[in-house]
Amino acid sequence: MGLRVAFIGVSLLARTDLREGAASGLTPLELFARPVERQITNNRGGHILTNIGVWSPDGQWIVYDTRSTPAGDQFDGSRIELVNVLSGKVQELYRSRHGAHCGVVTFHPHENKVVFILGPEHPTADWQYCAWHRQGVMVDLSAPGRAVNLDARDISSPYTPGALRGGSHVHVWDPAGEWVSFTYEDHVLAGFQEETPEHEVNLRNVGVSAPLQPVRVAKDNPRNCDGAFFTVLVTRTVARPQPGSDEIDRACEEGWIGTHGYLRPDGSRQRHGLAFQGRVVLSQGQGIFEVFVADLPQDLRIPGNGPLAGTQTRRPFAPNGTVQRRLSFTASRKYPGLQGPRHWLRSSPDGGRIAFLMKDDEGVAQLWTVSPLGGPVAQLTRNPQAIASAFTWSPNGKFIAHVMDNSVCATDAETGETSRLTERAEDATAPRPEACVFSPDGNQIAYVRPVWMKNAFFNQVFVVSFRR
Repeated sequence: MGLRVAFIGVSLLARTDLREGAASGLTPLELFARPVERQITNNRGGHILTNIGVWSPDGQWIVYDTRSTPAGDQFDGSRIELVNVLSGKVQELYRSRHGAHCGVVTFHPHENKVVFILGPEHPTADWQYCAWHRQGVMVDLSAPGRAVNLDARDISSPYTPGALRGGSHVHVWDPAGEWVSFTYEDHVLAGFQEETPEHEVNLRNVGVSAPLQPVRVAKDNPRNCDGAFFTVLVTRTVARPQPGSDEIDRACEEGWIGTHGYLRPDGSRQRHGLAFQGRVVLSQGQGIFEVFVADLPQDLRIPGNGPLAGTQTRRPFAPNGTVQRRLSFTASRKYPGLQGPRHWLRSSPDGGRIAFLMKDDEGVAQLWTVSPLGGPVAQLTRNPQAIASAFTWSPNGKFIAHVMDNSVCATDAETGETSRLTERAEDATAPRPEACVFSPDGNQIAYVRPVWMKNAFFNQVFVVSFRR
């Protein structure tokens, strides 16, 4: 099925000339129903959106960080800012200090507060920003500049249950605004280059922070810190997965399943579940990513197969009752495994489908879905052009927003039909692949496009209207 071109956006100032209607034969109502693209930010500087959670709960503000590179791959931002969607007014919410940097910010779904990464303050030669030297912090909009630690850190043995021994990354609240997911890497094990029977190595995993109790740690190391939430890892990885097995050496790019979890076969509800990408090894030795799920218990404080905080030679263990399951099995396909631009798994609001990207037999990245209960994967789109960005579901579950063919597009989640919402841009000014995020009411989509300003390109935040 080809790309169907829908109504094309009009001026960046969101002003529709009704004389155009007379010339085109469209009524005023039809004109105003067309998607309208608007540039929201205008200053020369970096503007990076996270792949989800960029809108305030009331839909009036968009939050971003100020990393300087177009992809945000250089963690050098010093500010978290908000821009008003209607007025374009910019407010500074947080400015990092003492050599630290900040970024990758997301809103709470119901409260006026955000969570983001904060790098090390007073960095030293042995404690620079990296995957295992960062943490999550929260800022309430009513108290700009005041950061509260989300996760505690304890890198001195014996380690504290509920605290991390490394760095957390891309923090996202569940739709209820209760728990926060993130990816994690371990400082204690980062110094080991090869796994042995005596010790494990650092591998990327997925974790969860929950407001079960504050965590306080001994201050016998200057990098130790308390945290407001109780934090654990919920995935299990191994350094050398058995080929052809469900063992994984990397867990990443997670997403909460359902607004209220999902229904089990017996009709009961799994309240907290995380879909994530897990890297397995095929029988011929090739590593590919498949869809996995971690079903989580209600109480994260009870140890499972080992200590929640890990040991000096072992990674932290998941809480008792955590179940890790593999959902997709794509090894026999022409293009096996999840592929396409970097993306996070995203669930439909009802929890019935988990969306991901994978190439079709022509080598084109398409949207696919799978049930959290398992079963066959289903191809949703059949477009000649590849899906070119991370994506989000509309709040009503009827559409998925993404970039394709240098345009912001929306795909019907039932038919797979894709509609173009913005005019096709030249490569240099095409929407960026990192984010394409529906507003809380589903009537707008936020994204980033480079804009030429005084002899240089700068990322700017845009929105396009969407009403179906």
